[in-house]
Amino acid sequence: MRLRLVKEAPKFDFFKRWKIWIGLSALLILLSITSTVTIGLNFGIDFKGGTTIRADSSQQIDVSKYRSALAPLGLGDISIAEVFDPTFDADQNVVLIRIQSQEGQESVAADTVMKVELALKALAPDITFPSVESVGPKVSGELITTAAWAVIVAIVVVLIYIWLRFEWQFAVGAVGALVHDIILTIGVFSVLQIKFDLAIIAALLTIVGYSLNDTVVVFDRVRENLRRFKKKDLAEVLNLSINETLSRTMMTSVTTLLALISLFILGGDVIRGFVFAMIWGVVVGTYSSVFVASTTLLNLDVKRDWSKPNSTDGNQFANIDS
Repeated sequence: MRLRLVKEAPKFDFFKRWKIWIGLSALLILLSITSTVTIGLNFGIDFKGGTTIRADSSQQIDVSKYRSALAPLGLGDISIAEVFDPTFDADQNVVLIRIQSQEGQESVAADTVMKVELALKALAPDITFPSVESVGPKVSGELITTAAWAVIVAIVVVLIYIWLRFEWQFAVGAVGALVHDIILTIGVFSVLQIKFDLAIIAALLTIVGYSLNDTVVVFDRVRENLRRFKKKDLAEVLNLSINETLSRTMMTSVTTLLALISLFILGGDVIRGFVFAMIWGVVVGTYSSVFVASTTLLNLDVKRDWSKPNSTDGNQFANIDS
């Protein structure tokens, strides 16, 4: 007996209340933008500037003990990450400590760095500090600009790709879903005030790829069915296509979420923000592929006179059972 997440031949009507889904998405986008503008994002050291201290010790590194040792100093956002490198000696343990810029300072003051070093020496007497590097607000501002351009360029490239592969209506639907996912992800980080750093930008770009993959699978099947059923109403064709690919969509999303939830619980603080963004992105990406991209396509309409054969079109894995 095979496990199924949906029945073998589902016949859900995804467009019976499409106005409700679009209205919900519009409301969430509005709330996300409002929160981002009024509350703002809790930028991490990457975007606010700060100081990175490298510490070497022969003792085994315990990140939680390091964090507890530095907590009484009241330095705000502190990121502690152990570094692994095959070139290190057997007794060489390296950790990177990043401290946010203090109020009114370009970087962390020398006396503050000294306090950090003394606190860590009390924990590990043999610890050394080979390097101390600072990143000022100007460099951090450039990082914000570069990160924003990275996301914009990714969306534009997707728009061109979908336009060339399908039609402009498909491109608008796909990009609408991507913008929806990115705005909602940024919005939830603003509302929950989770630290927003370069790792989250990497998560946003990964979400773009994941959501696009889901959308293209559905659109491939839509294009096939538009050629097969030239007389059917567009809403019927879209419903049929989504139902035919629903098994594959659910299996991909659920298995991805299982891995991400495990990482979120067991992966530690260093990657927790990145994993949370991915979990949220998988959920909203799956939702947007069905209720945003396809609904946009329904309202834009598409041509129905494709004459190319459809024997090799579409995604060969779209009907995998779940």
